[in-house]
Amino acid sequence: MAGFDKALDKELYSEKLDFDRSRITVAVFAYNNGTPKLQISRENKDASGEFSFAKLGRMTKDEVEKVMPLMEKAKKFL
Repeated sequence: MAGFDKALDKELYSEKLDFDRSRITVAVFAYNNGTPKLQISRENKDASGEFSFAKLGRMTKDEVEKVMPLMEKAKKFL
């Protein structure tokens, strides 16, 4: 089985939300023209202000309230 090929991963929707020390991205991707799938990811900001990928993990109530409308928008692309 071949490995993941980024060229085959088509982004159908993506929107980012900025928070104090992180940002959350809600996106829909379809790999190799397959079934579109929802992806939620987090990036944390380091001391120099640069973002790096982090496990989404737990979300605060504020994050959930802001992410839910984006998930509703993303459903149209699934």
